[in-house]
Amino acid sequence: MKTTHNVIKAVLLVGLFAFVLSCGEQNAKKEQGKLSIDFEKYTLENGLQVILHKDDSDPIISTAILYHVGSNREVEGRTGFAHLFEHMLFQESENVAQDQFFKKIQDAGGTLNGGTWQDGTVYYEVVPKNALEMVMWLESDRMGFLINTVTETAFANQQEVVQNEKRQRVDNNPYGHTSYVIDKNIFPKGHPYNWQVIGELVDLQNATVEDVKEFYRKFYGPNNATLVLAGDFDTQEAKALIEKYFGEIKRGPEVPPLEIQNVTLDKTVRLYHEDNFARAAQLNMVWPTVNESHKDQYALQFLGQLLSQGKKAPLYKVLVKEKELTSNTVAYSRVLEVAGKFRVSITANEGKNLTDIENAVLEAFKKFEEEGITDKDIERVKASLETDVYNGISSVLNKSFQLANYNVFRGDPGFITQDIENILAVSKEDVMNVYNKYIKDKPYVITSFVPKGSLDLAAANSEKAEVVEEEITENKEQAVADVQPEEIKKTPSEIDRSVEPVKGADPIVNVPVPWEDKLSNGMVVYGMEQSEVPLVQFNIVLRGGHLLDSFDKNGVSNLMTDIMSEGTKNKTPEELEEEIELLGANISMYTSSESITISANTLARNYEKTLALVEEILLEPRWDLEEFERIKTRTINGIKRNAANPNVVAGQVFNKLLYGPEHIFSYPGAGTEESVAALTIDDLKEYYDKYYSPTVARFHIVGAVNKETVMSSLSSINERWKPKDVTIPEYEIAPQPENASLYFLDIPNSKQSVINIGYLAKKRTDDDYYAATVMNYKLGGSFSGNVNLILREEKGYTYGARTDFEGSTIVGPFTASSSVRTNATFESVQIFKEEMEKYRNGISQEDLDFTKNALIKSNARAFETYGALLGMMRTMSAYNFSSDYITKQQEVVKMMTLDEHRALAEKYITPDKMIYFVVGDAATQFERFKNTGFDEIKLIDKEAKEVEIPILENVSK
Repeated sequence: MKTTHNVIKAVLLVGLFAFVLSCGEQNAKKEQGKLSIDFEKYTLENGLQVILHKDDSDPIISTAILYHVGSNREVEGRTGFAHLFEHMLFQESENVAQDQFFKKIQDAGGTLNGGTWQDGTVYYEVVPKNALEMVMWLESDRMGFLINTVTETAFANQQEVVQNEKRQRVDNNPYGHTSYVIDKNIFPKGHPYNWQVIGELVDLQNATVEDVKEFYRKFYGPNNATLVLAGDFDTQEAKALIEKYFGEIKRGPEVPPLEIQNVTLDKTVRLYHEDNFARAAQLNMVWPTVNESHKDQYALQFLGQLLSQGKKAPLYKVLVKEKELTSNTVAYSRVLEVAGKFRVSITANEGKNLTDIENAVLEAFKKFEEEGITDKDIERVKASLETDVYNGISSVLNKSFQLANYNVFRGDPGFITQDIENILAVSKEDVMNVYNKYIKDKPYVITSFVPKGSLDLAAANSEKAEVVEEEITENKEQAVADVQPEEIKKTPSEIDRSVEPVKGADPIVNVPVPWEDKLSNGMVVYGMEQSEVPLVQFNIVLRGGHLLDSFDKNGVSNLMTDIMSEGTKNKTPEELEEEIELLGANISMYTSSESITISANTLARNYEKTLALVEEILLEPRWDLEEFERIKTRTINGIKRNAANPNVVAGQVFNKLLYGPEHIFSYPGAGTEESVAALTIDDLKEYYDKYYSPTVARFHIVGAVNKETVMSSLSSINERWKPKDVTIPEYEIAPQPENASLYFLDIPNSKQSVINIGYLAKKRTDDDYYAATVMNYKLGGSFSGNVNLILREEKGYTYGARTDFEGSTIVGPFTASSSVRTNATFESVQIFKEEMEKYRNGISQEDLDFTKNALIKSNARAFETYGALLGMMRTMSAYNFSSDYITKQQEVVKMMTLDEHRALAEKYITPDKMIYFVVGDAATQFERFKNTGFDEIKLIDKEAKEVEIPILENVSK
């Protein structure tokens, strides 16, 4: 083996907009105020670049393979291949059978996925450390032993899956075609960023097996890839395994680097599109800028934040505060390998004209020029840098991503040192320079996406954009005619790749145990000291949330968390925001169905200052009337936009069908347009006075702080926050269906149908709740669940299908759900029904063993991050679980038998007693459900009320 070795020490400081690289305490050290890390890089004879980073904080490893090929390596007429191959590489290889990649990783207790963007494609796994050799076997097999398995049948299936992904993410979403229109007009014909990563629909449909094989041969060789291994492993063993499995793979063709292709515009291009799913007009203004290696890219990142983020931002001041044209402003720089762009995106308040918004953006730019930038503004942007560094270091996966990205796109995993120096060197003069150079008085692409029939809202002088929208056609199975199953030709290998490597003994997993305490005012406290990094994360959770809303004032709890984030009694919203930013902290509040949460993330040295701000927010609300009206407007805008989003509509109406009109959960937590419009600031004050009490509060904290310090720091909140009695209402559960009934809600022209099937099943605290979730795992609890394997992998109807139980302190639903292509709606519902019926008959011992392995072995990676530890403590406090609840859950899994599994399925998987709910195009799909065995079939509206059936097309177009 010919290798080049170079042990590199990289300074661990992350770029403001980069992924985060880090290590555990045991191999990290401070050097002149910087955290440093050791990793090793070497190259195999075939050109594969290997990076090793050791971190034995947890008994897991992460692998990432980054291929230097994205959509920018495609050509016009053959787009979407990189993303299509991302899917193909999960199917099978010569020595790994169909659909076994996911199953084998999950069976080992791991997780995996992949991703494609304009410049690259990455595949990754996180597994217990005893699965290292298996991962090397899997990844090497699809790198060097895949192409013979790309058959007509497998290819046709993944064509359908990718098209369904496009329908779900683009065609069926408000503003889904925006990036398509922008990129077609800012990058000239033939430019590698002129098309979308997901590809053109016609290209996906017309692609052949030979087309994609040729693409694979050109770009997926080891010499065009970087392999990163991070985590708990023996270095010499890892090197030997990497050589064993990857060393013999033949070098591919040389892949020449792409030339930098930054662009300019000769004139402003003005375009509009009538959006079938939009309920508010949206404006985008986009300027061409520079690629990621250009020195100006750093100042452009600062420019985006300074223009749009926070109360001081000129876009906020002009468009939100002064002119009330929108409730949110967005501006950011997007730099890629060969070019970049700067984008301002504004979603209008109801009825606001995009011409006015364009003029207001230009007015905000003028204000920016006149007011300039202060040194404090620059420091404000930089303040969160150190916190950002540490936030990612508890994840070996982030380390893998960071090392791979810097190696591929900067030629050096240690480029982080220079990257951070470039960021810290940005000055106010630099920011003004890039503004003048790329934005001020320069041509741009402007897009107006407006609701259908509202062309009057588009920016002046706009022309119609070319957008290709799919027609709904009759469903035809993608069977490949007259193609006989062919024997897969095996590529010769120096080792026997047909045998899966034996995994070693499962690593010992030590489930962390938090400490518990209680303040005299009634607030319970859970904590866990973790000293790997100088961070602290904590939250205060108050029971109630939407559950405490009244029917006549629905949406109060949601507004509460917005208004309380807007200043305090003694701090204006702007002053509070600045104080948080200068600490490098993040404080946020949100409302959920059964709780209100205030969360904080901060450096350990700033913990007590951050807690003091949280205390001030919690106990000294400002009740700012101006901000209140702005929040109401923003909320109503969001409700209106959601009314056209099939996925949101499906969830809201499904809740109405499940819970019935007498339960608060049948009403959306954000409220309705009417209920929010009627709310006053006094309604919020009343909610606060009645329901904000330490008696229903739980405090959770994890990080570099001990129990004594935590309890001492809570003395002020203990003294100041007075207890009061709070009664959480209990609602009767509506009668559940005795038969299978189908309800259909019409969203005309929908390119996909959203399917929700289920009934109200269990509370989280019920004795057999967890056993029911274990039983469900093979039905639809993971990628390898039966419904996903059939609907996605076999039929190609969907991008994903799942089943799950969602109980809490309230009885929650069992749900089977998916978004499927419109012309496969009926078939998909039938498959769900049939698979649930079959599941009641029991599963095989092999499937039960798979379930047990996946659920038990995954605990090796279950406690890696601060977020995971906070989640564990939150579960304990919410349901009054003991600290050994995870051990008890493991025992439930271990002891489950086939008979118990079947009994649970018979009890809880009852397809003949469920609600079947479909949101889609009724004109082509509703009639297909007639006379198909459902007890009743109803066309309903968004209030779940039956409507008259219009004259529908019985046959698809």
